[in-house]
Amino acid sequence: MDHALVLLATGLLIGFIGTLIGAGGGFLLVPLLLFTHRELTPEIVTAVSLAVVACNALSGSIAYARSGRVDFKAGILFALFTIPGSVLGVFLTEYIPTHIFSFVFGIILLLLAIFLFVRTKNQKTVTDTFSNQPHLTERTLTDKHNVTYHYAYNKYVGILISIMVGFISPLLGIGGGIIHVPAMVNWLSFPVHIATATSHFILAIMASISVIVHAVRGNYNDSHILYLVVWLCVGVIAGAQGGAYFSHRVKNTIIVKALAVCLGIVGVRLLMSIA
Repeated sequence: MDHALVLLATGLLIGFIGTLIGAGGGFLLVPLLLFTHRELTPEIVTAVSLAVVACNALSGSIAYARSGRVDFKAGILFALFTIPGSVLGVFLTEYIPTHIFSFVFGIILLLLAIFLFVRTKNQKTVTDTFSNQPHLTERTLTDKHNVTYHYAYNKYVGILISIMVGFISPLLGIGGGIIHVPAMVNWLSFPVHIATATSHFILAIMASISVIVHAVRGNYNDSHILYLVVWLCVGVIAGAQGGAYFSHRVKNTIIVKALAVCLGIVGVRLLMSIA
């Protein structure tokens, strides 16, 4: 039972942090599983992580949808283009040695941390950002707190990013939010709070597809694996509600900087583990 409580608490923390910054929490869970369950293969680690990410994203998406900050038009479009890569990524995980898996994951986290830390920027006004640019899709959303977001994005760039995220996500066992959120903010000009909420919606679809593929391949058949998944998922479902609730109370720049710091710490720790 003590182990179950540890898993439950871990899930709560991952759900809260992941949802707050728009990530599924896989970037925290994968290195944690690699440190504490060295007997697990990369394929099983990613299977467990993606199941937890799916639960987190589904729970967080419900809360974000109630808040009115999910751009469903963009979310559905981008999610559809993550699916082919999601399926392919699942099949490739069994061919990756653990040390290579850890090294690649650590490097990606560090690069993302550096990028986020140096590229954090304030949102521009509509006239500065996308006036007279017909190739952009213009959107206006008003959340339940009566905050109005006016922005525009290039859907073709968004599709390319989604294809890449769809492939990387199941390959590394992450939800993809740590890539999607900074890409949506910096390259697609989404407001941070809309990006985190919409990213979570995309993760819910993408991770669920990957989980189905893992289940078909029998990666959840072991009772020990199911034990990990169930208790972690119970925790993240509750934690995700808390993360979504507090997200609108946190400044945009703080969310992005916090994401960068978390990525940097985990990336360094992961690389040190294989040195």
